[in-house]
Amino acid sequence: MPSKILKGDRKYAVYLPPDYESSQRSYPVLYLLHGGGDDQTGWVQFGEVLTIADREILAGRATPMVIIMPDANTGVRGYFNDLKGEWRYEDFFFQEFMPFVEKAYRIKSDKRYRAVAGLSMGGGGSFMYALHHPELFSSACPLSASTGPLSIEAAKASFERQNVKGTDEQIEAYYKKHSALALVEAMPDDQKKAVRWYIDCGDDDFLYEGNSLIHIAMRKKEIPHEFRVHDGGHNWTYWRTALPTVLAFISDSFHQY
Repeated sequence: MPSKILKGDRKYAVYLPPDYESSQRSYPVLYLLHGGGDDQTGWVQFGEVLTIADREILAGRATPMVIIMPDANTGVRGYFNDLKGEWRYEDFFFQEFMPFVEKAYRIKSDKRYRAVAGLSMGGGGSFMYALHHPELFSSACPLSASTGPLSIEAAKASFERQNVKGTDEQIEAYYKKHSALALVEAMPDDQKKAVRWYIDCGDDDFLYEGNSLIHIAMRKKEIPHEFRVHDGGHNWTYWRTALPTVLAFISDSFHQY
């Protein structure tokens, strides 16, 4: 699809449920985000999304849904706008990409029928997108998530490592918008139940600290969420195993209680 915001064509992958071609109905949608180093083919090639989603839907454990997998690895890697607003991936996602795919496919376009999930870098995207736009997503499932910097000092150090220059004000503003921990701690009371959360991280994962701190912060703020720690590390074996549970969890949101 063409993007004016990112000044070029953007690729994406799409999974259509088994009865899509034979029905006329519209479907709920899952935005499934890949990790760093992968692109829109990651969940297709390594995550085996076709096999797993078909199996879970046909067995009745997941509701039929469209799964959209964008490419966040062309130009600049990542799901966010950059520090100075010169690369605006998040603006592209919400202003161009979502409207485009939800028009191109038979997708229900209200909050109840929209979910976001992802792994690693895409887990971070899942956190931020649902925290930035709780009015758009019924559920969010970050897996082995890169949660963003855990302090302003960590944010400054990260930009220094990347050789990105910014003022203290710019870095503080970026931290407040791109640290899942800061966003959870600043969440207003009336948003605590806006999104259903399923957070999953392996016990051997190098990103365990950020995910654990978010779990603790959510507990302290009484934000309802599921937090799972399973045996495993930061790899596709873990995420393939996690995907069926994610599909079942978001299907609960798509259904009437």
